[in-house]
Amino acid sequence: MSLHVVIGFGPAGAATARLLVERGHSVRVVTRSGRSPEPGIEHVALDAADSERLSAAVRGAAALYSCAAPPYHRWASEWPPLASSLCAAAEETGAVLVMLGNLYGYGPVEGSGPMTEELPLAATGPKGRVRAAVWEQARKLHEQGRIRAVEVRASDFFGPGVTDGGHLAARVMPRLLRGKAVSTLGNPDAPHSWSYLPDVAAALVEVAGEERAWGRAWHVPTEPALSVRDMVGLLADQAGTEPVAVRGLSPAVLGVASVFSPLIRELKEIRYQFDRPFVIDASAYEAAFAVRATPVAEQVKATVDWWRERLATTR
Repeated sequence: MSLHVVIGFGPAGAATARLLVERGHSVRVVTRSGRSPEPGIEHVALDAADSERLSAAVRGAAALYSCAAPPYHRWASEWPPLASSLCAAAEETGAVLVMLGNLYGYGPVEGSGPMTEELPLAATGPKGRVRAAVWEQARKLHEQGRIRAVEVRASDFFGPGVTDGGHLAARVMPRLLRGKAVSTLGNPDAPHSWSYLPDVAAALVEVAGEERAWGRAWHVPTEPALSVRDMVGLLADQAGTEPVAVRGLSPAVLGVASVFSPLIRELKEIRYQFDRPFVIDASAYEAAFAVRATPVAEQVKATVDWWRERLATTR
């Protein structure tokens, strides 16, 4: 089988690398600090923004997966050089550039209908604008015939392996498993799409080998939208705990919290994603390819089981 290079080993990068190993591929993971070896995965320590070194690490690979992201508060300064390096490596080596994207680039969408890939990238905030620019750079190079590129856009991650960055993860699961109330951004009853992490990895791997997927963006197959309150209810039912209260954080509380928390300050830009319905349409992907969203009952069971094991081993 072929060599595949994954940039980043956060939840998405790790899930993608391990799925590629399961499929019989050779896998090289690039991170700043490197990691201890694990079966089937070669870990390489280098800064992926160093295009010369990255190209050397990617040489001979069939595909290059962009699964890393700079720290949230440094997106505007660090995404552009990272994206340029990824494009340069794809151009020099011929590897297909598979970019993991999100929905920030659309910005606040008017109306109540689901988001499709045909929406303009009209973000007004700095993080949304930079994510839109990252894809536009790769798309233009693809259209010029200089690289082969595709973007897979996910909504908020959910599932085993999702921890600090997930809105249904570290801020929710430990409290839920103890039967304690949880808090969320915005309106806890607004419908929201949750992209299950194994489905994200499966979509990334699938489009890497599908030439007809290249040159455009696709939404990850995702189960019908459920509100934070509904998802917490399903998780509590699966865990066998008493129903827990779900509280939306008011703008005033967020304003005070942002004084002390850099993360909360950054989340203010995307509060709109939780104040109103935030729903994606993945029908284009499902009409073209094989990956389908995992049923939500399976997602919930796997997530509760994973968190129980994680918390039991960290006590």
